Amino acid sequence: MSDNLKIALIQTHLNWENPLANRNNFEKKINSISEEVDLIILPEMFTTGFTMTPQHLAASESETTVAWMKKQATIAKAAIIGSMVYQEGDKFYNRLLFVDPDGSTKHYDKKHTFTLAYEDKVYQAGKTRLILEYKGFKLCPLICYDLRFPVWARNTEAYDVLIYVANWPKPRINAWDTLLKARAIENMAYTIGVNRIGTDDLGHEYSGHSAVYNVLGETMVHAEKETILYAQLEREHIISTRNKLKFLDDQDAFSLK
Repeated sequence: MSDNLKIALIQTHLNWENPLANRNNFEKKINSISEEVDLIILPEMFTTGFTMTPQHLAASESETTVAWMKKQATIAKAAIIGSMVYQEGDKFYNRLLFVDPDGSTKHYDKKHTFTLAYEDKVYQAGKTRLILEYKGFKLCPLICYDLRFPVWARNTEAYDVLIYVANWPKPRINAWDTLLKARAIENMAYTIGVNRIGTDDLGHEYSGHSAVYNVLGETMVHAEKETILYAQLEREHIISTRNKLKFLDDQDAFSLK
């Protein structure tokens, strides 16, 4: 068990429906990480951008990207998180992968598919949250539109870190900033948001605003340009704040069916 968790957030542009170019870009970014870190976080659909035409990709791309993530995690000696277009048979998922440096993987399929972009017509929605332990920290990784649904993020497992990977567009970036901070405050958990920058082939502009908020909702790091952000999450901050304030003890008792 570690007393802290060192993380790197990669905020960059994405090449439209071009997994090879995106993997090459992220490989360069990962290789340029200047600090020793435990966890590297990539945006939503980091190999393609937020595409609604996954059939344009070769079926083999899913496993190619998983293999690439395993290789990068091993070389970096750090876990890697990011979501991708994942194909199983004739079905597609917006799937978040957590890849441990030892090569083991866990995944989460996006629960709230973005109906405004007809994501619900293209991708299968997930049904189960993923709570995982890494270096003694309990992590809850979610995807983009999930951010708008606080009950789905509700901290009933005493997780320590809430993570959102996203392609969140510039016109609604105020909601991104506000909701990330709210999720941190209401769940008394470090909350991380990793977004992309640039303009996609559909003309949607992305302004980043990747950030880390502490248990009190205070901003630790934030950026709007292409960059790698670093932060250190401290176990003592979580324990001391929760022991002092005990807000999670008073939350309403209900469960999702």
